Amino acid sequence: MAGMSDSRAITPEVLLRAYAAGMFPMAESADDPEVFWVQPKIRGIIPLDGFHVSKSLAKRIRQRPFDIRVNTAFDRVMQLCAESTDDRPTTWINPLILTLYRELHRMGYTHSVEAWDGEELVGGLYGVSLGSAFFGESMFSRRTDASKICLVHLVERLRARGFSLLDTQFTTDHLKTFGAIDMPRRDYEKLLDAAMQSDDLEFADR
Repeated sequence: MAGMSDSRAITPEVLLRAYAAGMFPMAESADDPEVFWVQPKIRGIIPLDGFHVSKSLAKRIRQRPFDIRVNTAFDRVMQLCAESTDDRPTTWINPLILTLYRELHRMGYTHSVEAWDGEELVGGLYGVSLGSAFFGESMFSRRTDASKICLVHLVERLRARGFSLLDTQFTTDHLKTFGAIDMPRRDYEKLLDAAMQSDDLEFADR
């Protein structure tokens, strides 16, 4: 893990170079104006060929409980990911991170997958697309299974478009139910280097 960074020196271009080198930014809290760079010794990924969907979730998906959309409400997804909840009283998404990732979205590097119930946004996730890698950043859910179904859609999209790496930064018990694994930084960097050799793949239709 690296130390604090001068926020004035962080640009979207610097952020992309950091991802390509295996680092990402976080803040101590949503109210903290500063960020720090993180480069975990143990990295979490979901192998795209080892993704697992439970029978109960697969049944739920077949019922089509939500309308799944891509990039129709990126700002709102980030805002909802940054909100505190009973399960997550603090988050690491501060105003600087919101600003930087919005700019990356305008540049075509960040994307959201969204679950809608009618015209209400009830779940979603966002992340960074670079080379043939997708770096998952955060997710939220306001309905049962909403974020899980967004994750399933994400993996299907990554597979269909030829992506090779889905980075989750860290693993959780929740992500491990989908097949997430921990790996040493050295092994992760080999996968990352291979993904960065690719041209930027199209995550979303233009």
